[in-house]
Amino acid sequence: MNFKMKKKIATTIPKTHYNTNNDEEHSDDQTCRSPCRCFFCTMREPDRTLRRSRISTCFREMPQRENQEHVLVLSALWHLAMTHPNDPEFPSLGIFKCMANLIHKGIHNKNWLLKDQNIYIPYYAAHIIGSYTMNKEEFAQIAVESGVIPPLLELLSGKVSWVEQRVAVRALGHLASYNSTFKSVVEYEQKVVKLTLNLASTCLEAVYVEFFEVKDENRARTEYHRNLLTRGIGDLEMENRKVEEWASQLQSWSIYLLNCFASKQSSLSLNLICKIVFLEELCDMWGGLVNHTSPGGVGLIRILCYNKIGRKSISELPKVLETLGNLSRSSDDWQYIGIDCLVRLLKDRDTRYRVIDIAISYLIDLIELRSIGDKSNVGDTITKVLLLEHGFGKLIKHKSLKVEKALQEVLDLKVERRNKEKLMSEEKLEEARVLVSLMKQQGNHMFRLGKVEEALLRYTEALDVCPLRFRKERMKLYSNKAQCYLLLKDADSAISDSTRALCLSNPANSHDKSLWRRSQAYDMKGMAKESLMDCVVFLSSWMTKNTTQSKHRVKIPYHAARMICKQMDATWLFANTRSKAKQNINLVVEKREGTNEIEGDENEGEYEKQILDHKMMMMMEKRSLMPGLSTIIEEPFHGKNASRRKMEIRGGRPNGRLK
Repeated sequence: MNFKMKKKIATTIPKTHYNTNNDEEHSDDQTCRSPCRCFFCTMREPDRTLRRSRISTCFREMPQRENQEHVLVLSALWHLAMTHPNDPEFPSLGIFKCMANLIHKGIHNKNWLLKDQNIYIPYYAAHIIGSYTMNKEEFAQIAVESGVIPPLLELLSGKVSWVEQRVAVRALGHLASYNSTFKSVVEYEQKVVKLTLNLASTCLEAVYVEFFEVKDENRARTEYHRNLLTRGIGDLEMENRKVEEWASQLQSWSIYLLNCFASKQSSLSLNLICKIVFLEELCDMWGGLVNHTSPGGVGLIRILCYNKIGRKSISELPKVLETLGNLSRSSDDWQYIGIDCLVRLLKDRDTRYRVIDIAISYLIDLIELRSIGDKSNVGDTITKVLLLEHGFGKLIKHKSLKVEKALQEVLDLKVERRNKEKLMSEEKLEEARVLVSLMKQQGNHMFRLGKVEEALLRYTEALDVCPLRFRKERMKLYSNKAQCYLLLKDADSAISDSTRALCLSNPANSHDKSLWRRSQAYDMKGMAKESLMDCVVFLSSWMTKNTTQSKHRVKIPYHAARMICKQMDATWLFANTRSKAKQNINLVVEKREGTNEIEGDENEGEYEKQILDHKMMMMMEKRSLMPGLSTIIEEPFHGKNASRRKMEIRGGRPNGRLK
């Protein structure tokens, strides 16, 4: 432990504290009556050898003692683990064995757990294990040898509460991410996967019902949960914000742990994960805006697409395919995951003809896309996959006329037209540019006159003669077409053309008008998440440009603010759970009214609570509960660790600093 770290500990340790064997207060200059001395006095010991010996003794004897100081000690250890997770001193002195024993004691000795402030101990202990094992494989090996897996599994099974499940699944995720310690975790493979599947599916509902929904005085929120969430500081709004963040982390860490098993391509894990109900549930696990560094459910879907068992299961589920398609045509940070999954499904001859009817309707809009982030030649890759079995020759007849027509369009645009334009002289190309400009002006004139269909026709004709190299001109024409389709209430065509415009923008997904038009089109179709993403990117771009150009304070456009408020409420992390709760309450009310129960019924109290909850939900619907776009960063994925976790295949770890 370096000098700066010891100095920081010394400044945080209170001047007076309690002895490990009794509650008698003593000061720094007094000698502790405990044979091994208390933890805080031990940390001030100047002799390094003596200090290490006493810390080791403290860790060994702490689980055997009945003492009020345990929570204070664990709180200090938690702080050290968070701020110095790579320091080897405590891991080498038995901290993992101590934490495992404390968790085991808390689970199996309820009287002790509910005494004093011991209820906090399992949370802190699991958190300490996770913090020390998140970066160092050697620490993870020590933790596994110290027997941390069984007590963590007991917390994962819900032996205490969802708060402890959150830190337990995080710690297990770290242990499963190293090859050396994964071997120990896989010994409990079936149990871990089943528990984690259930946790990922039910955690949001559990958190909502057990904590978020509880606001009235008669059903007070669990006090120690509130203290952990806000450290005793903050009002109801702060609690709501933090519980949403923690619930998102709980689900994201559950998915990450499943990623670790799926990436090893174990047939047992894959067969457990690839259930129809769970795969469809994955489509809705996106983490919300409070956890934007985790790919959520689509990250796991992508890993499954690397395996034949996974591809077969996914290819049979239209909902999953449509989710991937919508993701591929979005401004989401994980857009490329959707494209990659569809491409892999199309490359596999066993799944190609099951998915092509759905996949091609999305991918055809992306064939002129050059790059996304660090991914280059994306459009050319899509083109080659779509024309995989046809080469560049005559198309083979397909069962679906829609697919046959789409493949012909790809061939015409990306092969025949490109080859034709290579032979055109610069003079001919310039003539084509002038003609396109004239046709565009004619279309704009018709649009202003209210002749939307005629304007749409002129824009289409202009695109037919506009050379492919004139990407900016083509972008504007596609965007204008999207606006026409919006006015004609054709949302699907508006999404298609605005997507094509965004593929032609430089960089991709940066054309403001197309983003806003696609956001409107998604809103027309009731696709709140996709609409929100486009609106957020549009507003971010708009604010950046206007802030640069203006010295005055920039106001957010009213129409964009209104759209964001609408979609944030619809995409709120607990929106589906809230909807289910409303349905259940309505059923209770209908049943109650139909039975004509008399006063004094034994269920009267419960019925009144249901009605009260119903009123509370109605009030919640009147405002957006989404806290905003900010988040607290926890454990970024570092490039130097790429060889261990393979970001490209497995996906990043969830975001949100655990506290």
